Amino acid sequence: MIIIGEKINGTIPTVKEAIEKRDAAFIADRAVKQTEAGANFIDVCASTAPEYEIETLKWLMEVVQDVTDTPLCIDSPNPRVIEAVFKYANKPGMLNSISEEGDKCEVLLPLMEGNGWEVVGLTCDNNGIPTDLQTKLDITKRMVDKAARYGISQDRIHIDPCVMALSTDNHSLLNFVEEIRAIKTLFPTIHVTGAISNISFGLPIRPLINRNALAFAIQAGMDSAVMDPMNRDMMGTIFATEALLGLDKHCRKYSKAYRAGKIGALSK
Repeated sequence: MIIIGEKINGTIPTVKEAIEKRDAAFIADRAVKQTEAGANFIDVCASTAPEYEIETLKWLMEVVQDVTDTPLCIDSPNPRVIEAVFKYANKPGMLNSISEEGDKCEVLLPLMEGNGWEVVGLTCDNNGIPTDLQTKLDITKRMVDKAARYGISQDRIHIDPCVMALSTDNHSLLNFVEEIRAIKTLFPTIHVTGAISNISFGLPIRPLINRNALAFAIQAGMDSAVMDPMNRDMMGTIFATEALLGLDKHCRKYSKAYRAGKIGALSK
């Protein structure tokens, strides 16, 4: 499972406060802890007023890169912001994100030509997030075709089918599983990602819903996730599910994670 650490995001109140105070130590600590917990990418998202976003995102990138070599996932709803800070990345990472909304593909995909950058692709367009499978597949096909024009292979793309909240759509997980399988059938080497915690909005005991949804999604073929790598229960679900599905030879990764203290109850 490819883990995109989500804990440096200005929508989180403590992170918003750290950004406002330019508390580099707080941001650095979150970056290091996510790396130690197993993050493959560190998402950096400013979520500030538009006039401050470029400056803030650049600062976040600098702070994180000073303390870890884990590649960045540069995150903004505005592709021009990502374009502006792209040059400050020390190494190829991930862009978050493209979609068929506006000119996101046209702005961001050229940045990925001839290098190892990866990208998140949201299955939405100018009409919003579609509810039917075929429209999501059509959007995926168009993004894959556009990426190919810049020599971007499918294994550098992480498609996010945009899971909906179970509280508003009783078939949310069933639809998500169907979307994952359909995307992987069309494009076997493509990655399927998502913020699985979105499924539990509005429900009690959200972690219980999240963990079980994650297991179903992994079984369907989801191999990338935007999540908190410091959440031991979620990480435990990943290692256990992959072992149960025969994706972890001799349960080596599961056993190694336990020995490293990454899963299971914390020692007192």
